[in-house]
Amino acid sequence: MMTDRITLSANALLFDMDGTLVDSTAVSERIWRVWSSEQGADPEAVLAYSQGRRTLDTTRHFAPTEDIALALAAAARIEALEIAADDGTIAIEGARALLDRLPAERWAVVTSAGPALASRRLVAAGLPIPEILITAGDVATGKPDPEGYLLAAKRLGFEPEGCIVFEDTFAGHEAARRAGMRSINRHAAPHGHDGPLLTLLSYTAVVLDVSRGWLDLALSEELPRV
Repeated sequence: MMTDRITLSANALLFDMDGTLVDSTAVSERIWRVWSSEQGADPEAVLAYSQGRRTLDTTRHFAPTEDIALALAAAARIEALEIAADDGTIAIEGARALLDRLPAERWAVVTSAGPALASRRLVAAGLPIPEILITAGDVATGKPDPEGYLLAAKRLGFEPEGCIVFEDTFAGHEAARRAGMRSINRHAAPHGHDGPLLTLLSYTAVVLDVSRGWLDLALSEELPRV
């Protein structure tokens, strides 16, 4: 296990939600497996594709027809089930303490979930809802497209290169890379992707200093790169 120490400065921190701030794995996997069975799709392939992507992007990819109305209906149904089933939704270790230290104008959440689901999961996990919350309905194209992260930076009033992204999926890190932003991986590094600066398991590895007018972070790498 690596224990490298790295110090970074940024104007703003941008966070993915599921898998990055909130652990809702059990709930999401259960619902996607049911839908996969109904569609006759390989559940492992569906779960792998859905990571970091909007629900509609996944239902369109795996739906048996090109009918957008069916894909929209499936996405709405899945999201409704996820909103209703927030049992087991918890915050990633150290996330609340880090967010509480961040000035409201210096951070945002960029998630592939819809607005109702995003708010529900943040509240269920005991996390604050940010002033800037970019959800599936705010963008024309979801991750790995950079639109969401670029929109968050714009609304915060910072250039992309001054932002650091926390992510946990290949699609999310690719979105950050295309946006011209540095990224930090919140879980085992995405296979074959060398974009993240480092990998950390929990936010207890992050020391934040806001005294100089910007965000200084000292981080310890907790997991080996892949």
